[in-house]
Amino acid sequence: MKNLPHITILATGGTIAGSAPSPTQPGYTSGKIDIQGMIQAVPDLENLARIKGEQISNVGSQDMSFEIMINLAHRINKLLATNETDGVVVTHGTDTMEETAFFLNLTINSSKPVVMTGAMRPFTALSADGPLNLYNAVAVAADPDAIERGVMVVMNDRIHGAHSLTKTNTTSVETFLSPVNGLMGTVIYGAIQYFRGPFRRHTHLSRFSLGGVTCLPRVDIMYACADMPEDLIDCSVANGAVGIVIAGHGNGNMNKATLEKAARMADRGIFIVRSSRVPTGTVGRNMEVDDDANQFIVSDELNPAKARILLMLALLNKRSFQQVQDLFYAY
Repeated sequence: MKNLPHITILATGGTIAGSAPSPTQPGYTSGKIDIQGMIQAVPDLENLARIKGEQISNVGSQDMSFEIMINLAHRINKLLATNETDGVVVTHGTDTMEETAFFLNLTINSSKPVVMTGAMRPFTALSADGPLNLYNAVAVAADPDAIERGVMVVMNDRIHGAHSLTKTNTTSVETFLSPVNGLMGTVIYGAIQYFRGPFRRHTHLSRFSLGGVTCLPRVDIMYACADMPEDLIDCSVANGAVGIVIAGHGNGNMNKATLEKAARMADRGIFIVRSSRVPTGTVGRNMEVDDDANQFIVSDELNPAKARILLMLALLNKRSFQQVQDLFYAY
């Protein structure tokens, strides 16, 4: 017992902390159970690690804000800078988990494990998936081989890297997939097998810092569709956006009117990133669109939500279009 690692669980809410009137009712309210209630519901956690719990917030992840994300990152950095914490687990709703995971992957300044987990069924549900997800997440955070792997997400016996995972189903417990790069590993009742490590910059290797940061620049996402109205870009910029991510057709495409408007905005200094609404694949530079001439940035492997996160962090400091593009290839 005395040699067990020290793991802190930081709770933010979500379905894993949700409550419904009955075990079989599909409707529920997120963020009703506190961290101590969740810890007490998981047998044998004390055999994995010395556990402490803290409540950072208690919201459904549709209400996750950058204020909460920044506070969470500051708290994790403070905990991991001490000898009293060997790893951190974050409980979080699944709707925006991939965004928070990627945000933390870029802003945590430690090689120690940071593992996120959640649930697709509320705490009170028949066959709730949260307790085993939490058990497995603690097992990964307590594992010495989890060091240097960046932020990971443990759900449904699978270990995902923050760069690759995405939510793919509205209700299934197998909602998270890593379709471009594959799983980092599996964890079955605490037994861990790794397949690969991260290959992009992350955590202590990241050049991003939240020192003194309390808010982020505004970046909006535009969803491309047939006959997309280009004045959506005007509206975004008029309301303070300094960057726009286009969730484009196919390989990040958009109609002629929107492309021309985006190019004019890029010429004015607005950062335009071409991503894709397609679930898998990369967005290539200078293929159907002359990105060099238009000063566009391509998202490479990042989906629109993660491209927005990276652009917001990139714009905390003055950078050229080329410097921002280089960040998309590095992270």
